[in-house]
Amino acid sequence: MPYIKPERRKLIFWANDINLPVVDVNSIESVGELNFAITKLCIDFLEKDGRAYRSFNEIVGVLECVKLEFYRKAVAPYEEEKEMENGSIY
Repeated sequence: MPYIKPERRKLIFWANDINLPVVDVNSIESVGELNFAITKLCIDFLEKDGRAYRSFNEIVGVLECVKLEFYRKAVAPYEEEKEMENGSIY
Protein backbone atom coordinates (compact mmCIF):
# COMPACT_ATOMS: atom_id res chain seq x y z
CA MET A 1 0.00 0.00 0.00
CA PRO A 2 1.50 3.32 -0.97
CA TYR A 3 1.63 5.81 1.82
CA ILE A 4 0.63 9.05 0.18
CA LYS A 5 0.10 12.35 1.95
CA PRO A 6 -3.37 12.89 3.50
CA GLU A 7 -3.98 15.99 1.39
CA ARG A 8 -3.40 13.93 -1.79
CA ARG A 9 -5.79 11.25 -0.52
CA LYS A 10 -8.55 13.83 -0.16
CA LEU A 11 -8.06 14.96 -3.75
CA ILE A 12 -8.21 11.44 -5.15
CA PHE A 13 -11.00 9.87 -3.11
CA TRP A 14 -13.79 11.87 -1.56
CA ALA A 15 -17.50 11.65 -0.76
CA ASN A 16 -20.04 13.46 -2.89
CA ASP A 17 -23.18 15.31 -1.77
CA ILE A 18 -25.06 12.11 -0.98
CA ASN A 19 -22.02 10.60 0.75
CA LEU A 20 -21.12 8.18 -2.02
CA PRO A 21 -17.39 7.64 -2.65
CA VAL A 22 -15.98 9.30 -5.74
CA VAL A 23 -12.60 8.69 -7.35
CA ASP A 24 -11.32 11.71 -9.26
CA VAL A 25 -9.21 10.07 -11.95
CA ASN A 26 -7.92 13.46 -13.11
CA SER A 27 -6.35 14.01 -9.69
CA ILE A 28 -4.30 10.80 -9.80
CA GLU A 29 -0.69 11.76 -10.50
CA SER A 30 1.25 8.52 -10.00
CA VAL A 31 0.88 4.75 -9.98
CA GLY A 32 1.13 4.93 -6.18
CA GLU A 33 -1.95 7.13 -6.12
CA LEU A 34 -3.70 4.76 -8.54
CA ASN A 35 -2.84 1.93 -6.14
CA PHE A 36 -4.30 3.98 -3.29
CA ALA A 37 -7.58 4.58 -5.17
CA ILE A 38 -8.01 0.91 -6.06
CA THR A 39 -7.12 -0.21 -2.53
CA LYS A 40 -9.56 2.31 -1.01
CA LEU A 41 -12.37 1.00 -3.22
CA CYS A 42 -11.61 -2.54 -2.06
CA ILE A 43 -11.50 -1.50 1.61
CA ASP A 44 -14.80 0.37 1.33
CA PHE A 45 -16.44 -2.62 -0.37
CA LEU A 46 -15.09 -4.91 2.35
CA GLU A 47 -16.53 -2.66 5.06
CA LYS A 48 -19.92 -2.73 3.33
CA ASP A 49 -19.84 -6.45 2.60
CA GLY A 50 -18.28 -7.57 5.88
CA ARG A 51 -14.96 -9.11 6.82
CA ALA A 52 -15.26 -12.76 5.89
CA TYR A 53 -13.17 -15.15 3.85
CA ARG A 54 -15.78 -15.02 1.08
CA SER A 55 -15.45 -11.24 0.81
CA PHE A 56 -11.66 -11.32 0.78
CA ASN A 57 -11.71 -14.10 -1.80
CA GLU A 58 -14.19 -12.26 -4.03
CA ILE A 59 -12.16 -9.03 -3.94
CA VAL A 60 -8.95 -10.87 -4.85
CA GLY A 61 -10.83 -12.64 -7.66
CA VAL A 62 -12.13 -9.35 -9.03
CA LEU A 63 -8.65 -7.82 -8.95
CA GLU A 64 -7.23 -10.84 -10.76
CA CYS A 65 -9.92 -10.65 -13.46
CA VAL A 66 -9.34 -6.92 -13.88
CA LYS A 67 -5.60 -7.58 -14.24
CA LEU A 68 -6.13 -10.29 -16.84
CA GLU A 69 -8.62 -8.27 -18.86
CA PHE A 70 -6.40 -5.18 -18.76
CA TYR A 71 -3.49 -7.25 -20.03
CA ARG A 72 -5.60 -8.86 -22.75
CA LYS A 73 -7.21 -5.64 -24.00
CA ALA A 74 -4.48 -3.03 -23.41
CA VAL A 75 -1.04 -4.56 -22.89
CA ALA A 76 -1.10 -7.43 -25.40
CA PRO A 77 -2.10 -5.22 -28.36
CA TYR A 78 0.65 -2.76 -27.41
CA GLU A 79 3.18 -5.60 -27.23
CA GLU A 80 2.06 -6.86 -30.66
CA GLU A 81 2.44 -3.36 -32.12
CA LYS A 82 5.97 -3.02 -30.71
CA GLU A 83 6.92 -6.48 -31.96
CA MET A 84 5.81 -5.50 -35.48
CA GLU A 85 7.88 -2.29 -35.24
CA ASN A 86 11.01 -3.81 -33.74
CA GLY A 87 10.95 -7.49 -34.60
CA SER A 88 10.45 -10.57 -32.48
CA ILE A 89 12.97 -11.71 -29.90
CA TYR A 90 12.02 -15.35 -30.57
